[in-house]
Amino acid sequence: MGGTPVTVAPRDDVAADQGGLCQKGWTAADLLDGPDRLTTPLRRAHLGAPLEPCTWDEALDHIAAEVGRLQREHGRDAVAVFGGGGLTNEKAYQLGKFARIALRTSQIDYNGRFCISSAAAALNRAFGMDRGLPVPLTDIATAGTVLLVGANVAETMPPFMRHLSDQRRNGGTLIVIDPRKTATARQADLHLQPTPGTDLALANGLLHVAIADGLLDEAYVAERTTGFDRLRIAVNGYWPDRVERITGVPVTHMREAVRLLAGVQVTGVPAERGAPGHNRTALVLTAQGSEQHASGTDTVTAFINLALALGLPGRPGSGYGCITGQGNGQGGREHGQKADQLPGYRKIDDPGARAHVAAVWGVDPEIIPRPGRSAYELLSALGEPGGPRALMVFGSNPVVSAPGAAAVEERLNALDLLVAADFVLSETAARADVVLPTTQWAEESGTMTNLEGRVLRRRQAVPVPAGVRSDLEVLAGLALRLGAPGTWATAPAEVFDELRRASAGGIADYSGITYERIEKEGGVFWPCPGEGHPGTPRPFLDRFATPDGKARFTPVEHRGPAEHVDADYPIFLTTGRVLAHYQSGAQTRRVNPLVDAVPEPYAELHPDLAARLGITEGVLLRVTSRRGMSIVTARLTDTIRPDTVFIPFHWAGTGRANLLTNPALDPMSRMPEFKVCAVRVEIAVSAVGEGVTE
Repeated sequence: MGGTPVTVAPRDDVAADQGGLCQKGWTAADLLDGPDRLTTPLRRAHLGAPLEPCTWDEALDHIAAEVGRLQREHGRDAVAVFGGGGLTNEKAYQLGKFARIALRTSQIDYNGRFCISSAAAALNRAFGMDRGLPVPLTDIATAGTVLLVGANVAETMPPFMRHLSDQRRNGGTLIVIDPRKTATARQADLHLQPTPGTDLALANGLLHVAIADGLLDEAYVAERTTGFDRLRIAVNGYWPDRVERITGVPVTHMREAVRLLAGVQVTGVPAERGAPGHNRTALVLTAQGSEQHASGTDTVTAFINLALALGLPGRPGSGYGCITGQGNGQGGREHGQKADQLPGYRKIDDPGARAHVAAVWGVDPEIIPRPGRSAYELLSALGEPGGPRALMVFGSNPVVSAPGAAAVEERLNALDLLVAADFVLSETAARADVVLPTTQWAEESGTMTNLEGRVLRRRQAVPVPAGVRSDLEVLAGLALRLGAPGTWATAPAEVFDELRRASAGGIADYSGITYERIEKEGGVFWPCPGEGHPGTPRPFLDRFATPDGKARFTPVEHRGPAEHVDADYPIFLTTGRVLAHYQSGAQTRRVNPLVDAVPEPYAELHPDLAARLGITEGVLLRVTSRRGMSIVTARLTDTIRPDTVFIPFHWAGTGRANLLTNPALDPMSRMPEFKVCAVRVEIAVSAVGEGVTE
């Protein structure tokens, strides 16, 4: 990329990453002065016309005029907003406020619904609070055993591996559950490799073994939980041999995993029974691999049930947690850009929550809309009768990242108005009627909340390029034109102070957190209900956030993937990330060293499956599901199950993994089933051997 590279040194005083960055972090500065950088607003003169430069006033005036027209003709919900899990806390908060009192629309959600919503729902159901990781990351190093479910952190979050390396150097054991033998699984002491879509059955099977082998923490269950008797009955049906048939995981591996989690010495211990180890520590951690299913909330709940039965949550060095997938995956879901939420993790249909937030905003609570559609339901309704006629997108690229991407693209094309705020022309922005060039990470200040619930500062490192505005300035400019009530600060510190007031008394209470405290302490854990409060790195030590202070067991049943393999689509597809790229790839596909590392989309398949299909290394494949087709290159590896293929989801065009994925939704979290669907795999050549068959 042209220009002088900008190097922003990481801080080494935050224990979560100890100053470490992955390849994506070290090359991120290449985007700051890259040739694809947007520095002027773009607008189409009419449908089908090209995007052409315009002034900021022209762009914002046009948006405000079209929003006003569409809402007059079709109602407030004719305009929708789609946010992102990479926005700072300040921007996520202001975006939710903008939707509710400037647009007065209920139609707002964000791409974090595709990342961590199932774990959030399960955490709330079990503990009364969604703090993704309710222990500091440094506790990992002291854990006797870590069970990692559906996470390849060696590639998706390399600094996290430092904690696992410390844990193993301290004599700890790592167990990984994943259909692929990933870079993370290769470092595990025990790898359980289930059939995609069977994690819930496996978790119930592990709990059955724990009960049968006398490994429960009976005193903890009696004192700190409710509902175990019902759960015990439910898991009676998950005896080990049956679970092995469902999942493909050997019974011996299940028993070994449970005994390690319970702190029982596996080697030399009689197989019949054993008592839980004394002073044991263990962590059960789940990620997108277990969550991105139509049964994701129940799957995560099953692993929480296992952790509770072994007495882990609420003990130092032990517990359950989830691993977020975006830069502000925790904070992005706390302050109002979800369809059912107000700041502080308040429910939008709670009268008390509405009254509190309305007072901070200086409006009547009655003007705040009720809950709207979740992310995929919102995207599916665009341009349909009764659905939104306009969409404003901030920090997201649903053309690549949404499931059933071809159908989502059709819905975007059906809109009367599509607005995208971004710093590059992503695949979504390229389809927009108006594109607004916004600041990126090194050009702005604000706060982020990491996966352990620690609020951190982001400091502006370089000047804002001429012609570029922050998302806060964009929202303020539109709010002014729309005649919105209240104040619309553009300085992040002022917005954060308002966020503190709006979150006060909520589950995610930031009222005691200030920029000054974050600087002094290297981050502050929420909830922090006063400036004299120390913050809460371990919120469940004394009680859980439920009315009676006890964690809740919930029986859940395995029901398998929403879509099963059959004669026409005989192979499982699973998707995920790779080391060199991030999310929809809109940024990383513009960084030369990352493109050089992994230049094109591909499908991993086992040599046995390849031999059966006549496929050799490097040939083009046509992978087809009931929703679409993707063209990718074959990579043969024995690290994947012979009944499964894996495609990363970072590419656009015909190589999009999400042309294939199933938008079936979890009934509680509304998470789509990204992680498993049925596909057919063929060599992608025409009958005469030339080119790709489209």
